[in-house]
Amino acid sequence: MQKIIEINGSYEPLDELFSDSERIFLVCDGSYQFLKIGSYFDALTNVVKFSDFKPNPDYESVKKAVALYRSEVCSSIVAVGGGSAIDLAKCVKLYANMNDDKAYIVQEIVPNEIPLIAVPTTAGTGSEATRYAVIYYQGNKQSVTHEGCIPSTVIFDASALDTLPDYQRKSTMLDALCHAIESFWSVNSTDESKVYSKEAIKLILENMDGYLANDKTANRNMLNAANTAGKAINITQTTAGHAMCYKLTSLFGIAHGQAAAMCVRKLLPYMVDHTDKCIDARGEDYLNRTFIEIANAMGCDNIESMCERFDSIYQSLAFPKVSYTEEDVEVLTHSVNPVRLKNHPIALDLEIIESLYRQILE
Repeated sequence: MQKIIEINGSYEPLDELFSDSERIFLVCDGSYQFLKIGSYFDALTNVVKFSDFKPNPDYESVKKAVALYRSEVCSSIVAVGGGSAIDLAKCVKLYANMNDDKAYIVQEIVPNEIPLIAVPTTAGTGSEATRYAVIYYQGNKQSVTHEGCIPSTVIFDASALDTLPDYQRKSTMLDALCHAIESFWSVNSTDESKVYSKEAIKLILENMDGYLANDKTANRNMLNAANTAGKAINITQTTAGHAMCYKLTSLFGIAHGQAAAMCVRKLLPYMVDHTDKCIDARGEDYLNRTFIEIANAMGCDNIESMCERFDSIYQSLAFPKVSYTEEDVEVLTHSVNPVRLKNHPIALDLEIIESLYRQILE
């Protein structure tokens, strides 16, 4: 059971976690120097910092981190940052005791009891709640999956969101919303995952305005919303919205959350109009009921207004348009991982995917 610690002004509740003399391996990103909690860790004498990685970390960075963890004889791992920092820390935990004679990523994971503590500094990825970590290996995105990488403790410090740039604030919020919606419609959804999805959607929409205005209470609630959406995705995995968004991010340099929302806003109406293409074993009627459940969670009276509300949320955030070429459409169409589409409840072929990308890019 994951332990959640909420910081309300004082960092004294953390003293019990970090009071002993064992060495702490701290993975932190560029935001660390601006955070109040950074001063807390800077005051500790048993911390080894690692920040030699970029967003969407690659395997080489993971190898460097594992080597430093071992050479400094650390016994616990703390991640302070967004999804990239947390994902890298997850890999350090998984690989720390493994054989370094060959690539960790091709080996079978050997579970260990190394404590992993996450301090998310964005409200979006929900990585602190999932068994997944994304890294790049030989230029390709790889999803590392193992229950052993779920952090045992999560620290919510709403003050970490105070200095979050507006663009990251918007895009990470959309990432959490897309997680909740995709989990809701996933062929792997369960009664438990739907409870998480519904709760996350409501929390996000109720706190959206305050969060965008950097209200402290709304920031705290959005951290909880992202974590709850992460719990849903941990059960169901993502679907076509995320499968289609990754190349948008690398091709156009836009944030992951924005790219996911660009996809979901066009997938939603397409799916609603094509439930006859349902591949969920529970059937078309079930999928239609699921859309109604999503609409209700979004405070909408019907499915049509649900699609309109999601679109209006995206439009209200005023992201700049993307300039693209025909070659870009071709690259995007053939970038989608078919494995990810097995979780999607509506059948999508290359022709449909190409058509959706054209709508997405308009």
